[in-house]
Parts: sequence; structure tokens; C-alpha cells
Amino acid sequence: MSCCRRCGLLVGAVFGAVVAILAGIVYRQMWLFDVQNPAEVLENGSKPIVWEKGPYTYRVRYLAKENITAHDNYTVSYLLPNGAIFEPSMSVGPEEDMVTTLNLAVAGAYSLIPKILHLALERMIKTSNSSLFQRRTVREILWGYTDPMLKTTMGVFSPYNGTYDGDYTVFTGKNDISKVSTIESKLSFWNDTYCDTINGTDATSFPPFVDRNKPLFFFSSDICRSVSADFSSTVDLKGIQVYRFVLPPATFASPTVNPDNQCFCTDKLVTRNCTLAGALDVSSCRGGQ
Repeated sequence: MSCCRRCGLLVGAVFGAVVAILAGIVYRQMWLFDVQNPAEVLENGSKPIVWEKGPYTYRVRYLAKENITAHDNYTVSYLLPNGAIFEPSMSVGPEEDMVTTLNLAVAGAYSLIPKILHLALERMIKTSNSSLFQRRTVREILWGYTDPMLKTTMGVFSPYNGTYDGDYTVFTGKNDISKVSTIESKLSFWNDTYCDTINGTDATSFPPFVDRNKPLFFFSSDICRSVSADFSSTVDLKGIQVYRFVLPPATFASPTVNPDNQCFCTDKLVTRNCTLAGALDVSSCRGGQ
């Protein structure tokens, strides 16, 4: 998705997502916000009324690792191929469900183009029959469609299939079983030692003997940061007792509530001086997307 540096923030107005890991299989679940009064918003400046639609569930991280390279320090490097398979049985409806949502191309263009050119931009929007809101299928919004104004592919996760995540360097655990699959690499996006530290695994696997009294750490490349999950309950999965871990409220809390998130706040204007929860500008680690 090619747009402005604020797209990482804008997509938060379009959808929410969560990652579920069941028996080693990773699922990504999406919720989209369906705007009920787009005309009133455009004509009268009314407050948007949105309905949350979801989850729409996809199986991810199912492809075998590639470019696997072993190193002498008990680590191994690899690439994770990206792929997503829709799971109808775990979804609220089909991918063809229609949703009225924010047009990222139009919303992003105003931040990308100088004000002196906004009049020309408005002519482009009108000529292409575009608007601040658009009605598209779930599949189009998530995975891509041809934008009539920019004449390019737009989508929250576009491109995805056929791309790679990584590379990752992880510990094999040969010299310390507690380090199995733990990522050795570091980030360089947040310009802060704490926020650039990668904790845990890539979420496809974890070290054995999980202690439910300790948080479970993993790295999410979608949001370019590590997060932790706390034990919630024991559940039955096809006759096997497994642990359910959930993200605590502090994970995406504003820095005023969780000071550890201060270094993740890079846009004080959009986040109202770092007082908004859940706002994360990931443009620096997503190539400006």
C-alpha cells in the first residue's frame, strides 16, 4: 500500500486485528469499522457512526521457512513467507461482505501533498469519482484493489501473499533449552533501546515448559514491536488442556498510563501529545506505508 507516512495511523480508523495461536497454527482475525452515515459526515461534518464487523479470520504463518542458515553461536536465520488463507468457519461472514470505510488514498493524499496543491487534488478526487469514504468488500480492503484516483493497488496489507517477513535470527536452544526460537535480532525504527529490543519469538513457536505465571513474549512485524501476553485461563482444545494467554490492557495504553510506551509515541499531534491509547505510527518500519 503506497500512501503517506500517516497511513500507519489511518488504518486504525479502518480495522482492528488480533493474532490467535492455536496448537501451533497462527490465525489473524480482523474487525472492520463499517461507517453508517458517510453522507452526513461529508455534508454536515457529523460524527461518524460505525458498526464493528468481524472477526474475519485468516490462517497465516503456514508456509515453510526459507533461506535457513545455521550459525556457530547456536542461532539460525530464516525468512518467513507470507500467505493468508481465509477461514470461513471462524469468520462472521464471507470475504465478499461489503463495508463502507475510510478511503486511505484520499485521506492520505491531503497529508502528502502541499496545501497549495489541494485544489488540484480535489479535482483529481472529483474526476475519479472518489470520496473520503468508499464501499468495498472485506477482501479488497484487506488485500488490495485498484484505486481509481492513484491507478495503483491499495489495501491495508497489500502486498502480502508472495512477500516475506524477516529475516529472523533465533536461538536453536542447543546450549539453553529456554532460548528455543527466541529472536536474537534488534530493531532500529524507534530510536530507543527499550522499544528497539525484540523480546520473545516470532509467535509460531515458543520454548518448552511454558510457565503460566510468567508473561509470554513475542514479536509482531505488523506493528513493529514486541508485546507480552498474560495467562488468562486453561481451556480444552480437542481433549487437550492448553493455556490461554491474552494481551493486558497496558500493552497499547497511552504513555500517560503505561510510561514504557513513551518511545512508541512518535507523532505527538495525532496522538494528542501521546495521550491516546492504541495509536501507533508504524510508517518508519513499513517503508512509509
